[in-house]
Order: sequence, then structure tokens, then C-alpha cells
Amino acid sequence: MSNNDQAATAGPAPASRQKAARKPRRTRIIVDFMGSMSLAITLLVALAIASVIGTVLVQNEPYTEYLMDFGPFWHEVFAGMGLYQVYSATWFLLVVAFLVVSTSFCVYRQSPGLLKDLRRYNLQVKEKSLRSFHSSATGDLDQPQEEFAQHAHRVLKAQGFRAREKTSEGQTVIAAMRGRWNRMGYLLTHVGIVVICVGALADGTTLLKLNEWLGNLEIETRSVPISEVPRSAWVPEWNPSFRGSVEIPEGASANVVFLPVREGYYVQELPFRIELEEFRIERFSTGAEQSYESDLVIHDPDRDEPLRHTISVNHPLIYDGYAIYQASFADGGTKLDIDAIPLGAEALQELEVPGRVFQEMDVPTPDGGNRTVEFINFRSENVVPLLNEEGVREDRQLGPSFDFRLIDRTGQGLYYRNYMRPALQEGAMYFLSGVRETPADEFNYLFLPADSDDSLERFRTYLAMLHNPEVRNAIAQQVARDDDTVPDEQSEAIARTTAELMGLFAEGGYGAVHEEIERRVPAERIDEVRDLMIRILHAGLQGLYMEVLQDEGVVSIQEEEQRFLEDAISAINAISLYQSPFFFHLKDFEHREASGLQIARAPGQSTVYAGSTMLIIGIFLLFYVSYQRLWIMARRREDGEGTHVVMAGTSNRHKVEFEERFAHLKRWIIDQKPVGSDPQREDSHNKNT
Repeated sequence: MSNNDQAATAGPAPASRQKAARKPRRTRIIVDFMGSMSLAITLLVALAIASVIGTVLVQNEPYTEYLMDFGPFWHEVFAGMGLYQVYSATWFLLVVAFLVVSTSFCVYRQSPGLLKDLRRYNLQVKEKSLRSFHSSATGDLDQPQEEFAQHAHRVLKAQGFRAREKTSEGQTVIAAMRGRWNRMGYLLTHVGIVVICVGALADGTTLLKLNEWLGNLEIETRSVPISEVPRSAWVPEWNPSFRGSVEIPEGASANVVFLPVREGYYVQELPFRIELEEFRIERFSTGAEQSYESDLVIHDPDRDEPLRHTISVNHPLIYDGYAIYQASFADGGTKLDIDAIPLGAEALQELEVPGRVFQEMDVPTPDGGNRTVEFINFRSENVVPLLNEEGVREDRQLGPSFDFRLIDRTGQGLYYRNYMRPALQEGAMYFLSGVRETPADEFNYLFLPADSDDSLERFRTYLAMLHNPEVRNAIAQQVARDDDTVPDEQSEAIARTTAELMGLFAEGGYGAVHEEIERRVPAERIDEVRDLMIRILHAGLQGLYMEVLQDEGVVSIQEEEQRFLEDAISAINAISLYQSPFFFHLKDFEHREASGLQIARAPGQSTVYAGSTMLIIGIFLLFYVSYQRLWIMARRREDGEGTHVVMAGTSNRHKVEFEERFAHLKRWIIDQKPVGSDPQREDSHNKNT
């Protein structure tokens, strides 16, 4: 070969060979990274943070609830991060998937060595290396080498060690191990994490997200009847895992469940129909719910007869892989018999309003228009904090109530809650009506005084007479004539002023009266005139009240009647803020309950349980089982009369305990305790001590 040929041969390798040489190295880098402890810890920390968020922040609530709780800005931030459905968020599922891959790589890398450790006794040791152990001992015995080896095997077996022996060139090496299943703890722990994550992915919403990404599913955001939900929002029975809810009224049934998804929902089909025969609820003496249960009937085409079962809180029904939980309760469409008592001046005739919860109806208003009443909810029991006669706030049972919204032509309206029976407040009885602008606000209450029969008849009569111009004029003239301090020539003017003030008060309360005074009277005389006008107004209101009492046959005004007048004046003054032409009084109702069911299908549940069991066993083996190794080297002494022994050992856990065990083993094996001693019994005694 020429020099040029040699130079060519010794030159750089071809590019293809260099690429082939680098490829395994890159693969190993990827494997090392995916199986690294740092990546696994990072993923576990991410899952821990997500679990904390999912525990602290209530999941799968309607977006309107979150909007009211956090405001528009933080609501958008949290929604964008998927914090309202943490366990089904894309990033959470990706973290779980990466954890599965990372842990699987770790198991792939470590399993061969761990399995080999279970069988490898390592009989190829040197005396010098044994002497370097922290736990080591030497000794010279008069006992022959073979007899010593037999004695050592007996002691090791009594102490729970598994031993192997090798003799070569006149030297005997005994290798023993105890607690080798500690090495399996590492494997079981990691495999358990993988199994748990696989079960979590099986119970996740990956399949739904994939179909949504492909355009097979579209989220429905409208609150419409089930018959109007488009088929693009329906999830067929093939969906392997889900968790949703449905409310079923008594006597009704359903074969679907609603899956909350971000700002809307999907409709999940069920292979069977659930009927609610009866819903029962028990309450404490305070009216709070104690327990509730539902009598269900499962209609399945695959069954010859329907299945009847009663569920309650924490006692679900598991049917064909579907878990049916008693989650909540609601109104199922209670029928309401309502009187609409007019509060305005244009009409004095009350209306009968037959309503039903979750329905709407139009009510003609006194001004000739219409208002839409949306009946929202009904509660048969209500506990409200009210003031007693001593002025102390205490919880009172107010009985039935119904919630509704009164909507005007522009689609705007306030929310109301009216109670059926009057309540005792500071020694008097009142009919209560709460009003608020949004469901997130607190109620402001209108108190309408009840008469001695616990009815609104006296107040209705007084209000109707106050809104009648002819009655106002007649009362005003009578009050002016009966007032001895008013000259005859001023009587007519005082009567007109009294009637006008009463009309203003009927329309807008004290606010309307004050505005009229400020409009007509110079600023420097407003305070003087205001006091005079209020006295004249009260005289007219008092005279009108006396007319009401005379019609009832009441001769004299007692303290109770006088307080009723004060309460009636306060209520009429607040009507202008009430913003409703009617007071809706509930006369009767036909209650209908609805049971709130949560239905879940989790095929990965058993997988998660299996993984959890593996994880628990693995952690137990890692923390409570110590992997102990022991080596004994025996050879003939140099004088040829006995045996020279070197013993060493190590443990991966419980170092102090192993040091004590090693000291006992040294006494039994090297120091040769007297014949008849039992190392197993003594070891047990030492443990108990």
C-alpha cells in the first residue's frame, strides 16, 4: 500500500458512518431526558398544583357563576387557563400523558438492573473491599472451615437471610441478602404511577376533545328545551367516560345527561331511561336539609322488567358501569296560584295569575301595557334572620316562597322573592317581598303590614282609597272642616293642598312631595314650608285611615292600629323603589320536586384502583423494608489450625437497626456464642425490648 493510500485510509470517516455513530447517542439523550428524575418531579409538581386548584376552586359550575365571583377580567384569565375544568383541560391531559411516557422510560431503564439485583448475590468479592465497609468484622476461629460454613448458614437462615456459597482455591465466600423485595418497591411505585395515569387518561375527555377538534361536536350555549338542542351537540353512547348531571321532576323520566363544557354543554345519550317515582327530603327543626333520597326506576330494553332502586346521598346506584348519584334537588315545576295586587293609581282591580315554575306569562299592567313574569323557583321552607321583639336577630321559619323576574318591554327587569305567609318582625306581622337587580346581589325587602287576620285586606283597602281622587278630595275636605285651627275662608285651600299632597305621596312617596315643594317654594323658606306640608299630609293620611277603620267597625284607635298606619305609610313610601305595578301574593300551590342526579361512567376506575394498590405496596416496601446485604469470607488460617473470617454488610435503610443486627450476627458467627443459644429467639427478644 502506498503512503497516499495509507493517508486516505486514516482520514475522516464518511458522513454516513458519522451519522450512524451519532444516532444512538441522540437516542440515548432523549431516553435519558424522558426518564430523568428532574422531568418526573416537574410533572408531579404540575399535577400537584392542578390538584390543589381543582380542590379549592369549585369545578364545572356555570360560567355565569364564575363571572359573578371573579369579575370579567379574572374570569377570562381563569377560563383561558382551563381552571374551571382542570381535570379535563388539555394541558392537564398533556401533563398526565408526559408523566406516563417519562415514568415508562424510567421503568424501562431501571427494571433490568432491579430484577437482576433480586437474583445476584455477587460472590466475586475481595477481602480488601470487605474490610473497607463501614460494618465489618474479622476473627480467627479454631473451627474447621466447612463446619464454620455450616454454622454460618444456620445463623443466616434463622435471621431471614437467603444465602449462596462459593468455594475456590481454599476460600469460601458466603453472600446473603435480606429484604430484597425493597428493590421491587421502586418498580411497583413507578409502575403504579403509570397505571394510575393511564386510568386517568381513560376517564378523561380526550375523545370528546378529539371529536370537537374534528368538527363532529359543537358546544350548545343556549338554554333551550332538549328537543331544540341540535344533533351536533349530542354525544352518542360510544363515549366511554363522562360525568354529567340531570334534573328529573317527580313522575318524569330522562335518557340523557348534560355534560358541562366551558361556556356550554353537551347532551350525552344513555342506553336506558331513568324515571323518578318520588323524591323525599327530611329537614332539621331550623328548616335546613337533613337528608334526601329518590326512588328511581331504570327502564332498560335489555331487561325483562324495570329495576327499582332508592338512592340517597353517599349511597349511589351502580348499574351496568354507570354510577348514579344523588347530588341535589330542585323544583320540578310547581303550580302557583297567585293574586296580583295593584300598587299603582291607574287600576284598582287585582288579577288572578296561574303560574308554573320555569314558565313565563304576560300580565297586563295598569298603564295598558304588558309585563312578562318569569317564574324562577319555589321553596317550601325558608329560614330568614329577622329581628324579634327585643331587637335581636334570630332565624325564623317563613314557610313557602317563590322567586320570579318581572321583565319590561326592553327585556330588563328586577328579581323578586315573595313569601306566602306574614312574618313577625319587631312585634308586628308583615308580608315580605325581596327585590334585587341581579342574582348576585342581596335582597332589599318591602314590608307590607298585615292586619289582625294576617291578611292584606286592610292595606289593600287603604292603598285603593289613597289612589282614588274622589276619596282623597272628600277626606281632605273633611279634615279641613274638622280642624278648628283653620279659618273658614282658608278651609277650601287647605283641602285642595291636602288632596294634592296625598296624590303626590300616592304616586311617589315623600320624594315626590319634597320635589314639588322645592319646585314651588323659594329656597329660603323650604324648611319651614316642608314641615307644614308634612303635617298637612299626615293629617290627610290619618283621616283616610280613620275612614278605613270606620268601614271595619273599629271605634277607637289603639296602639296596634296606630302602628299599622305608620307601617302602611312606610310601605307606600317604598313602593316607588319597588318598581313593580303589582304585589304578587301566593295563595296556594301544588308542589312538585325534582331530583338532581349526577351520572358518571369511569371505565378507568378499576385501573386507578389497581395502580393505587401498587403504589401503596411499593411505598410500603421502599420505606419499611430495608435491603440488607452480607458477605462472609472464610479461609484457613496461616498456621493451618483454624479458620480466618472476614464479615461485612450494608443496608440501604434503617442504618442504626442494621448496625445492631450486624453486632448480633458477629456474636453468633464470629464470636461463637455457647451451644444451645437460639439466634432467632434472641433476635425476636431484642426487637421486642
